[in-house]
Order: sequence, then C-alpha cells, then structure tokens
Amino acid sequence: MQAHGLLLVLALLPTLALGLLEGLYCGKENCYDVLGVTRESSKSEIGKAYRQLARRYHPDLHRGEEAKATAEIQFKLVATAYEILRDEESRTDYDYMLDNPDAYYAHYYRYYRRRVAPKVDVRVVIVVVLTIVSVIQYYSGWQRYDSAIKYFATVPKYRNQALDIARDEIQERIQKKGKNRMSKTDQREELERIIRRVIEEKMDVKGGYAKPTLWDVLWVQLIICPYTILSFIVWHAQWFWRYTVMKQPYGREQKLHLIRRHLGMGQHQFEAQEDKLIEEYLHLELWKRDNFVAWKAEQDEEMKKKLAENPRYKAYRRYMKNHGPGRITFED
Repeated sequence: MQAHGLLLVLALLPTLALGLLEGLYCGKENCYDVLGVTRESSKSEIGKAYRQLARRYHPDLHRGEEAKATAEIQFKLVATAYEILRDEESRTDYDYMLDNPDAYYAHYYRYYRRRVAPKVDVRVVIVVVLTIVSVIQYYSGWQRYDSAIKYFATVPKYRNQALDIARDEIQERIQKKGKNRMSKTDQREELERIIRRVIEEKMDVKGGYAKPTLWDVLWVQLIICPYTILSFIVWHAQWFWRYTVMKQPYGREQKLHLIRRHLGMGQHQFEAQEDKLIEEYLHLELWKRDNFVAWKAEQDEEMKKKLAENPRYKAYRRYMKNHGPGRITFED
C-alpha cells in the first residue's frame, strides 16, 4: 500500500509542480503547449495558432469513428485553450495558477468565479429593469385615468354638467359640420369627444386614478430621492418647532394632515374623498385626537347597528354560531 501511494505521488508531482489541476482550464495539459505558443506570444499569434489547429483537428475532416473521436477530443481541448488565452483577464488568472501552484483554493475561486459570473453587466440589467418598470407604471397610470374619464362620462350627474358647460360649443360644432351632411353617428362621436374634453378640463380626478405625470414614475422618484428625504426631514423639523415647541395654531393643510393620519389613509386615498366629506371632517374638528376617538366610536356603533339589521349578516352570524369557521360538510 505504501508503495502504491508513493507511486501515485510521484505520478502527480509533474503536474503539481507545473501548477496544473484537473478540472480547471485545460486540465493537466498546459494551454500554451496545446496551442503551441509561449507565455510571451501576442493575442494575434495565439489566434493564428488556434485557427491552424482548429482546421487540423476538425472532426469533419477525419474519416473513421476512431479518428473522428480522437480529433473531436483534441478539437475541444484546442478550443478550450483558445477561450482561456484570448481573454486578458482569464489569461492573467491562468498565468497566476502557473506561477503559484500551491494556492489551490485561490485557483478554484478565480476559475469558478469567472465561469458563473453573469455575462451582462449588472448595472445594465438594473437600468433596463427600472426603465421597463417606469414605462409600465406610466402606461398603467394613463389607462386608469382613461377608465376614470370614461366612467364619469357615463354618470348622468357629470355628463349633464358637461353638456351644460359645452352646450354652445356643441351646437356650433354640429351646425358647422351639418353643412357637410354630418351623419348621426358622426354627431354622436363628436358629442362624446366634447363631453370627454370638458370632463378632463373640469374634473379634478384624484387618488389612484389621477392623471399621471412623469414625476410619479419610478426612475424620476429614484433620481429625486435625496431631495425627497431632505424635504421629509425639514418638514418634520418645522412641524416639531412650530406646533410642538411654539404651539402655533394649525392651518387648514395641517388639520387635514392630522385627520388623514388619524384615519390611516394614504395621500391619494384621502384626496379621493368627496369635498363634502372633507368639510364635514373639518367641521367636526377631527384633527383633535379626542374628537376623532369619539367620532370613530360612534361610527363603529352605527355600523354594528346597520349590520345587525342586515338580513344577510344575520344569516351569516347564525351560520357561524351553528357551524363555526373552517367547517365544510356535504350538507353545506
């Protein structure tokens, strides 16, 4: 056994001395020797040697199964050596392995780091992803806004208001185009266009269906992120100084801000509330915590009464009482 171990070590000594490791680069072959070049050879000389050897060992140029198999193995080895030596960084790592045969772990790390590394710059990927998300976000915003305008154009309240505002314009358009024998279909389409334009001009759509702007897209938000953070800090510092330290009275915007915080709503969600409801919040002085707590308790109690009188809710409560949650039977 000791003799066999000694023979194995003696057999491996040449490759270990040369810094060649099985499974890395050209294996136990020297990539420079495979191409018949030296470490001082230029990139063009390496390319010329590769083309000559590739023509020599191309499997299609050999006849017989054995000759083809041998040529294919040699062709793959030549291609591997060329791939390693034509790239400056890969060639540097290979030269480092030849010069430092004892740094086994470093060789494996350098080799597989390059093998598994992404071929595309990560920065390019990030830029492309952010751009795609921004475009989809902006396009989706316009779709939501368009659906909101179409909906308002079908609501009698807003449609009649738009007709009253644009009545003179509608008559003028129809009369002007009527001289050209405008069909009823064209008249309806012209009427819808005018109504839509008036609603877009007069209707202040807020919330998630608001008219999108470039300031809302992800790319712009990331660019102005430092300014946004600074504004956030300055705003809170001014709030603390004015209304906590100096005890200044709240203005309308400050009152609405406190009401929105008490309601737990986002900015867009709160802005989507009807003006009448906003004014009611202000009239009830809901920016004061005590008033809000009392109002919320009244709202919850009123909701409980409405639910108690609702037949469907009563049926649901009877079901939950008799069967309990999470039980499904064939009788159900």
